[in-house]
Formats: sequence, C-alpha cells, structure tokens
Amino acid sequence: MEVSARTLEEIDESKEKGDLKKLEAVFFVSGKFLGMSELVSLTDLNPIIIRELIEKLSEKYDKWDSSIEIVEKAGMWKMDLRREFSYLINKLATGSAEFSNAEQETLAIIAYKQPIKQSVIIKIRGNKAYDHVRKFADLSLIKKKRIGHTHELSLGDGFYDYFNVKERSDGKGLEMDEDAPGIEIEINEE
Repeated sequence: MEVSARTLEEIDESKEKGDLKKLEAVFFVSGKFLGMSELVSLTDLNPIIIRELIEKLSEKYDKWDSSIEIVEKAGMWKMDLRREFSYLINKLATGSAEFSNAEQETLAIIAYKQPIKQSVIIKIRGNKAYDHVRKFADLSLIKKKRIGHTHELSLGDGFYDYFNVKERSDGKGLEMDEDAPGIEIEINEE
C-alpha cells in the first residue's frame, strides 16, 4: 500500500481534529481554570500542541460567533460563557462551583473590607485562607502588596472581569457591567 502526501495530510488533519475534540472535552468537563501541566496530564498532548489547539479552539468559537469562549488568566485557561451571557449563570447553574464555599467567603471578605491585611484574613478565616489567597492571586482576582510581615490584599482587575462587575461611581459597592442585566451590591457602613 502506497501512502501519498495527500493521505498523510488527511491523517494529520484527522489527528488534529481528534486532539481538538479531546481538549474541548477537558475544558467542558472541568469547568475551571487549568494550568498547562494539568492540560498535559489530562490530554497526553505536548504543551506546544496544546497552545496551538487552544488558539484554534478560540478561533473556532469566534468564527461561529459562539456564546462560548476560551478565557486565559495567569497562564491558565478555561471554557466559559462570553460576558454578555454571564447573567444566565445565576439562573441556570447548580451543583458545585469553581470556588468552594470557604473560598467564596474569604473572597467576599476581601472584596468587602479591601484593602485588608492578609494577617487579618487569616485570623478571621483560619490557616486555610493562605491557600485561598494564593489561588486568588494566581487568578489575578486579588492584588498582594507587601507591608511589613504581611500583605495588603485588594481586588485585582481580574476580579472585575471574572465576575463581570465594576465599582460603583460613589465607591460604595459593586454593580454589574451595563452589558449584562444583574444586581447591584450596596455597602452600608453604619
């Protein structure tokens, strides 16, 4: 049997399609940000190939004008809804969240009290909060600024993008971006 150049191209194209489907399935099932080492482990693919496939997957969703996109934060990727559809998450999502309840509570305290010292967060939330703070910093949800023997924590730009919110003009809380219908969160410090 003779293998022509055309046959080799078809084999390569078929392999790439299979790899693309495999990567897409990993993103779909995980529902959270994945680093390159996790993607390599889950797909058994080379990091260079994974980067190319992520790019192709992103282009595919753009070309289709899909409600889904591949989001990158701090060298990690996840499949997510485009911002204009984020309001649907609260209506439809059930089951486990990307962040545990404990992580959500830690992030809520940081968002409410910012800027706040990490040592205060640890006193309030316990030693597990170190892991929470590290995770949030890795995802650019918070900023850490060294102050003496601790860090000062405040919301990072990633927080506003991730949760599709912005600071209110009066500085007293957060509100959903105008692109998506949603809620306002008001802070009363009485």
